[in-house]
Amino acid sequence: MPKPWARPRGPALPVAARRIIHLNNGFQLLFNLLWWMPVFYAYQRDAGLSEDQIFGIQSIYYVAFCLFEIPTGAVADRIGARNCLRAGAVVMTAANLTPVLAPSYTGFLVHFLAIAAGRSLTSGAASAYLYDGLRAEGADAHYLRAEGTARALGLAAKVLCWPLVGPLMLLLPQAPYVLSAASAAGSLGCALALPRLAPHGEDSAPVPRKRRRGGFLHDTRAALGVLRASPLLVLLMVQGVAVFTLSRICQVNLFQPVLLDHGIGESTHGSVLAAMTVAEAVASARPQWLSRRLSPVSWVSMLSVVLAACLAGLIMGGPLTVVALLCAFAAVTGFVYPVQRKLINDAIPAGAPRATLLSVESIVDRGVCALAAVAAGAYLAAGRLDALLWHSAVITCVLMPVLHLALGRLRRTSPRAGDDRDDAAPRPPDEPVPLPVDEGAAPRA
Repeated sequence: MPKPWARPRGPALPVAARRIIHLNNGFQLLFNLLWWMPVFYAYQRDAGLSEDQIFGIQSIYYVAFCLFEIPTGAVADRIGARNCLRAGAVVMTAANLTPVLAPSYTGFLVHFLAIAAGRSLTSGAASAYLYDGLRAEGADAHYLRAEGTARALGLAAKVLCWPLVGPLMLLLPQAPYVLSAASAAGSLGCALALPRLAPHGEDSAPVPRKRRRGGFLHDTRAALGVLRASPLLVLLMVQGVAVFTLSRICQVNLFQPVLLDHGIGESTHGSVLAAMTVAEAVASARPQWLSRRLSPVSWVSMLSVVLAACLAGLIMGGPLTVVALLCAFAAVTGFVYPVQRKLINDAIPAGAPRATLLSVESIVDRGVCALAAVAAGAYLAAGRLDALLWHSAVITCVLMPVLHLALGRLRRTSPRAGDDRDDAAPRPPDEPVPLPVDEGAAPRA
């Protein structure tokens, strides 16, 4: 059995594929490097915003993200994922400068609305470009490792940069937003350098005239048609909702309330967040540590239940246990994210509007997250943090086995389903491909 750190003996990555991976790493790192993330609450409060205004903006942000995802996925399939990444980087650069120019409620509202627009432009397009680009170069087996490594590098950058925010703000209070804008501008440089895909890639040829006449509605109808024809894809998207919602609510909305509830002071919150980020980064870069004895679908289901168990453990643990559970929670999130992305991409049939379908998944994720954020606010306002954690864990533990059984039954009853015991047998385009033996152990780009 090959060791998890061993490099496969297959051919090296093509030069074009290596370039795509390098530039994707740079784009993902710089685009998502939001220096203001650890201090935006205090920054807005110092600017005169009330707590109702701050959390109200967050609620609007979640809803706006869902609404923006509807057209932006279709935009990516119409103008090409590469052009959509460039547009998203431009919007993100402007968004990060808005609080510097207008430090008011209106300015922060515009800032978060623009952040939602910029991120929705890239949420589906980034994965679509990477997946199609590597597949076009015959390097699709490296996708999982490339997706996980890009996420890990972005998280590692946050660990290194976030501790510098406090000292930099002493020199220039607006430093977090200025640096975030500079990072977004750097991501634009990476997007401009991305190569055009090979002839069978989606960026390589102009959109046929017949499709152009259909407009965005054509792409949307095509995406909905794929979802109607592939219940497996729909269930896989629903399966991923639990992972995204739990990770987002815990690591953003409940992170500080949980620590404060266990007597962990604000002075150590940065260190705890850094430790969680390190755990998530290491796990994101090593999805090959997950055994092949379970299918990717099973891993996502099982790890979602583990996330729920970590939330339940936060109720009973002391300060050290809480920190350890939060780090374990972050590590599990790091493992499951690239596997879930690969499952969705594998389940999308060839020729389907990939970016639009990935945006549909993001819409579902953000919509559920918006509802969860409202519920979390109600629980916290009533002083029922423990009940919130417990109910979240119970709902996840009930929902995930039901979804897993439904997925298993659907795959067994499908007349096109391949035999999992024969990896050489052809598989239908909507059947998730299992992790190969050396998946993720590909040479680093």
